[in-house]
Amino acid sequence: MPSYKAPVADAMFLLRDVFHWDRYGNLPGFVDAPLDVTEAILGEAGKLAEAELQPVNASGDREGCTRREDGTVTTPKGFKKAYDAYAQGGWIGLAAPGEYGGQGLPYTLAAIVNEFCAAANMALTMYPGLTQGAVAALLRHGNDAQKKTYVPAMLEGRWSGTMNLTEPHCGTDLGLLKTKAAPQGDGSFKISGQKIFISAGEHDLTENIVHLVLARIEGAPAGVKGISLFVVPKFLPGPDGAPGARNAVSCGSIEHKMGIHGNATCVMNYDGATGWLVGEANRGLAAMFVMMNEARLGVAMQGLAQSEVAWQNASAYAKERVQGRSLTGAKAPDKAADPLIVHPDVRRMLLEAASFNAAARALAIYAGLQSDLSVRAADDKERQAADDRLGLLTPVLKGVFTDTGFANAVQAQQVLGGHGYVAEWGLEQFVRDARIAMIYEGANGVQALDLVGRKLPKDGGRAMTALMGELAAFAKEQAAEPRMAEFVGPLKVGLDQLQKATFWLMANGLARPDDAGAASYDYMHLFGLVLLGWMHCRIARACIDAAPPDADRRLKLARFFMARRLPEAAAHLAKLSSGAATLMAFEPAEM
Repeated sequence: MPSYKAPVADAMFLLRDVFHWDRYGNLPGFVDAPLDVTEAILGEAGKLAEAELQPVNASGDREGCTRREDGTVTTPKGFKKAYDAYAQGGWIGLAAPGEYGGQGLPYTLAAIVNEFCAAANMALTMYPGLTQGAVAALLRHGNDAQKKTYVPAMLEGRWSGTMNLTEPHCGTDLGLLKTKAAPQGDGSFKISGQKIFISAGEHDLTENIVHLVLARIEGAPAGVKGISLFVVPKFLPGPDGAPGARNAVSCGSIEHKMGIHGNATCVMNYDGATGWLVGEANRGLAAMFVMMNEARLGVAMQGLAQSEVAWQNASAYAKERVQGRSLTGAKAPDKAADPLIVHPDVRRMLLEAASFNAAARALAIYAGLQSDLSVRAADDKERQAADDRLGLLTPVLKGVFTDTGFANAVQAQQVLGGHGYVAEWGLEQFVRDARIAMIYEGANGVQALDLVGRKLPKDGGRAMTALMGELAAFAKEQAAEPRMAEFVGPLKVGLDQLQKATFWLMANGLARPDDAGAASYDYMHLFGLVLLGWMHCRIARACIDAAPPDADRRLKLARFFMARRLPEAAAHLAKLSSGAATLMAFEPAEM
C-alpha cells in the first residue's frame, strides 16, 4: 500500500534559511506567524494530510462518486470525515481575512499546506481548494451583502464553492458561451444553460454549494466583452442566512474519468436558477480570473504534490526491492541480488524527481511570497513589482510543474516495474491523478501562449525585465563566493539562453505570430528550467551559509540538477528558434 510523509522539514528549511521568513515579520499576517508558530502550523497540516486524508485516497479512487436518481451525489466512504477534519481545523480560512472568520495568515503557508494535502489526497483536497478560490473572487468583486452572506459559511467549511466556465461547445474560448442571464427587476437574474467539467459541482460534504457562474445577460455584446459573473447557490439563503429553498440547479451526470475519481466532475444544468451579479455587468471574466489565477497556482501545487508522493513511494521501493547486481560488484553480498537503488538508471529516475521537488517547492514559496507582498507590502512600488512577478510566474508554474509532475510520476511508476502497473502499489493512481493537472484550469499549451502573448509584453515587458535583472544580480553577487562557482556557472549559461530566447521572440513573434505560437511551449519550459536552477543556487548558498544537518544531500541534488537537467534548456532554445516553418508546412489533410 502507498504511504506519504509531509516534507515539513524541507519547507521549514526553505522558509528559514533560503527565504529568511523573519525578514517579513513586520507585515500583516506575518507578524502572527513567526518561525516557531509556522513550524507548528505546518506540523499540524502534515498530521492532517498523513492521518486523515491519505488513508482514504486509494479507497476513494476505487469507489469514486455516485449520482443518485434525485441528482445528488455521494462521495466515497470516509471522505466526509476527512473533509470535516480539514474544515474544523480552520484550514480553509488559513489565509483569509479575519473579519470573515479567516485566520489572516500569509498565503505562502496556505500554498505549502495545499501541497501536503494534495499529495495525500488530491481528489478530496479539490473540494476545499475550489472553495478557497471562490472566496477569493467574492472578496475581490462581491458586494458587502454577498461577502456577509457567503464567505463566513464557506470559510467554516459548512458551504463550499465551485467555478462554472466550460460548456459543451466551448472550453478555452469563453467568448462562445451560451448560458443566459435574464434580469428579474429585483436585482436577481434567472440563469439558464449547461456547464460541463464542473469539479465538486455536487456532493454530500457540505450543506450548501455556492456556484460562481459565467453567463451572458440578455442583450450583452458578443464575445468575452459580454460575459458576466453570477453567484448561484444550490439552496437559496434564508433571512437568517441558513439554506432555504432549493434552487433550479442540478447535476445532470458525473463524468467517468481517468483519475481523481473521488472528486465529482459534474454536468450542471441551470434551469432558470436564481443568481446575483458579482461585480460589474459584462466584466465577469476579469472577476473570474481572480479565481482562475488562484486555481492555476493550486494546480501547479498538485503537479509538485504528485511528483513528491510518487517519488517517496518509488524511492522506498528501490531501497527494498532486490533485482540484479551492481555493475561495479555486489553491494549486498549476503543477498541473492542488490537493491534496485544501486543501478544508475534507477537513480536517474529518482533523482530527476527529487531534484525537481526540491527546487519546485522553493519556487512555489517564492511565488507565494510575491502573492503576499502584492497585498501586504507597505510600499506601493513593492506591491506592484510583486504583482507583476506573480502574473509572470503563474503560467510557468502551472505549465512546468504539472508537465514535470506527471513525467516524474510516470518515472516513479517505472521504478517499480510490473508492480508499478498494479493498483495495489498506488503508483498508477498517482499517474492518473497527475494527468488531469496538465489539462484543466487552462491546458498547458494555453499557459505557454498566455506567457508569450500576454505576460511577457505586458506593460512593455516590465515584469520580465525586472526578473531578469534580479537573476543577473544574483549570479553576479554569488560569483564572489568560490564555493558557488559550480552552481552559478551553469545558471549563467541558462540565463544567457533565456535571454537569447526572449530576444528571438521579440524579433520574430510580432511579425510572424505563428513563430511565437510555435516557440511558446519550449520557451515556457526553458524559463522554468532557469527558474528551478536559480532556486537550486539559492538552496546551495543557504547550505553553505547555514550548514543545516542535511546540507550535503541538498548540495548533491543541486549538482545533479545543474549537470543533468538545466542543460535541457539548450535543446529548448534550439527548437524554438527554428521557427514555425516545419510545423506549418503541412496541409491539414497531411497531418
